[in-house]
Amino acid sequence: MTVQPYSPELDGLAGPAGPLRTRSAGVGRAFGTFGELLQGVLPGNGGHFMVTSPVAAWSTATFAHEPDATTIHVAPRHKRKAAKLAQRALRAAGHSGGGQLRIGSELPEGKGMASSSADLVATARAVADALDVRFTPADIEALLRGIEPSDGVMYDEIVAFSHREVRLRERLGTVPSMTVIAYDEGGQVDTISHNHAATARSAEEQREYAGLLDQARDAILVSDLRSLGRVATRSAELNARHMPRPSLPTLQRICRDIDGLGIACAHSGTMLGILLPHDDPETASKAEIALAACASLPGTTMLHRSLGHGDDWSYGGFRPLAASARVAAPTSV
Repeated sequence: MTVQPYSPELDGLAGPAGPLRTRSAGVGRAFGTFGELLQGVLPGNGGHFMVTSPVAAWSTATFAHEPDATTIHVAPRHKRKAAKLAQRALRAAGHSGGGQLRIGSELPEGKGMASSSADLVATARAVADALDVRFTPADIEALLRGIEPSDGVMYDEIVAFSHREVRLRERLGTVPSMTVIAYDEGGQVDTISHNHAATARSAEEQREYAGLLDQARDAILVSDLRSLGRVATRSAELNARHMPRPSLPTLQRICRDIDGLGIACAHSGTMLGILLPHDDPETASKAEIALAACASLPGTTMLHRSLGHGDDWSYGGFRPLAASARVAAPTSV
């Protein structure tokens, strides 16, 4: 791991929209995801992979280094993995001691929105900020490796990522932002337990996943949201073979009714979402129709927005949803 002097131009950890840096504490942020656009297993030695689905919601970590301390005190207390990561980051930067770590998040836990990955990446960035050094995305991967499987939220674009090995497969780029009508089937999923219990994928499925990855790569290259939506939908259907997704048929029907792009899925979580092009003038009215239709389901529905062209991925140059859809409250039955 190579630790470089801090430079906000290099890592985007500071900026006019972000928290101010101080001498005593560092700040780091990381976005979450809305599940994955694609997740599966590739043939041969390709292994498990995902195509990330970055979303405009963030975890923020603040770290105050205490050279004479022996431990990391973290709040909330259950964020023990973040404390472990902070200790690793200190040592990797050549520092001893401990400190105070605080984490705030807009991402719900156990839903498949990469809340834990975002906490850990934000923590690594906060430690770097406090010490005036820079961790590259590859450095952050190395810090996370061995703590838990991770999403690729250390990269400010859509990536193909080996989540079990915590290793980049391929940078894929960005697409225009999408509105997500997000439905939560309820409960929580522990990512580590889910990965341990995951059933094997057949050779036929593995070949299909390879084809879907090719399609996703091509769709992202030319910003073809309709084709990307078809990839996401098929990935959700394959996921439903191995993990019950009782609301999927209903969401697919609603998606067809409003001419949506497709269905995104949290493959190891509880979320499913209807995708719409964010900048389409009809998206606001379509989102209202979808929210009303989802009100009959026994869960919670809300709106999210994917990160896309022109967004500040580090500090969320936030573009609100169009018209009345931007204030639509979560609905639950």
